[in-house]
Amino acid sequence: MTDTKTDTSSAGTGRKRLSFDGSKAAIERNSQWLAGGVSSNFRLGISPTPLLLESADGAHVTDIDGNRLIDYYLSMGPMILGHKPKALSDAVARQMQDGILFGAQSAAEAEAARLVCEMVPSAERMRFGGSGSEVIQAAFRIARAATGRDKILKFEGHYHGWFDNVLWSVAPGDAQPDAHGDIVPQPGTQGQLASTADALAVLQWNDLDALKSRLARGDIAAVIMEPAMCNSGSIRPRDGYLEGVREACTETGTILIFDEVITGFRLGPGGAQELFGVTPDMSTFGKAIANGFPVAAVVGRADLLDLTNGKVLHGGTYNAQPLSMAATVATLKQLTPDLYARIGQQGERLKDGLQRIFADAGVTASVTGFPQVFHVALGLEEPARNYRDLREMNRAGYVALTTEMMYRGVRALERGAWFMSSEHDDDVIDETLAVAAEAVRAVKDAGKI
Repeated sequence: MTDTKTDTSSAGTGRKRLSFDGSKAAIERNSQWLAGGVSSNFRLGISPTPLLLESADGAHVTDIDGNRLIDYYLSMGPMILGHKPKALSDAVARQMQDGILFGAQSAAEAEAARLVCEMVPSAERMRFGGSGSEVIQAAFRIARAATGRDKILKFEGHYHGWFDNVLWSVAPGDAQPDAHGDIVPQPGTQGQLASTADALAVLQWNDLDALKSRLARGDIAAVIMEPAMCNSGSIRPRDGYLEGVREACTETGTILIFDEVITGFRLGPGGAQELFGVTPDMSTFGKAIANGFPVAAVVGRADLLDLTNGKVLHGGTYNAQPLSMAATVATLKQLTPDLYARIGQQGERLKDGLQRIFADAGVTASVTGFPQVFHVALGLEEPARNYRDLREMNRAGYVALTTEMMYRGVRALERGAWFMSSEHDDDVIDETLAVAAEAVRAVKDAGKI
């Protein structure tokens, strides 16, 4: 373990200030083989460094330096049961004895599909895939085939995967509407095909009048949205918004797709659609569906999903891989009312505690969202309603805060999201709040917030 130093910035707390020198050196060394030392751009640029982790258990991860950190990344959302739950490990070990990949169907696949269809309101039929990005593309293809239309409508700040045709206006700056009232799509990366924007329309979220006006043109195959905006912020829909969207899509023959890759099996067993009581035509899931295994799903009306029986191509060598299906079954069977109640209680305690810490320190901040996944925005006096509101948050100050917390043993995402699991118990929450109070004081004293 790398040597640590006693922290002197927190007025006698005596907490050890951690070192991440081993991770820094490993990332630099590994960059000779891995571009940037990572295999996803979302792991780049972490302050003070991307970590090289050796193990994880419950609500903690342990890095190459030997630091044991309280973890609110939760692998960026999937680990609703925490790291290394025994029921999951046992189920996958049993399946390993029978085989890894068949190029055929398995009993675990059918059982997982049955559970999904029983739990999710929109799931009359479904197909499994390997990632959220993949199954979103399947949903688009099905919607185009069903409607005979080409355009997909998405919203600023909503992320639906990294493919060219949808990586638009995820973080668009201050893009302005064109002469027709549409927001001009902004690309998310170099190398993105500009022509893919031709089959896309972009609006601000939570504005029902704008949506109705755009759908009235009759050229939109599908509307896709996060039913609660959790990739950017943790923003609830306005009262009546989802209901209004559902009605407008029905009236115009437009397919409504909920991207529940984050919210699915996290906000409840039936996701955000169950929580808000609005059923889309199709939905996509990932992350918490298998607690860390690479599983995703597209679900929806039977007449839509049945198009994949021959008319619409959906494929994948690793779709419904038996080990992942065993993990899916084990995960879904653990998602009981008691589990959600426990996460909810601890999440609310952490949210309320953080808001009090900011208030006591005289720091303007908004802690909003859900007990299972919430968002901290420095500099916002009121909860954000859409992406444009989030642009006013103090991002640099928040990165300084999460960096200071990491040095003190708590790992939280720099984008503001906090993910909760069933393993974040009272002791973990108490320690987190103690660290947060120290870190807020230190960052404020340094003039960064």
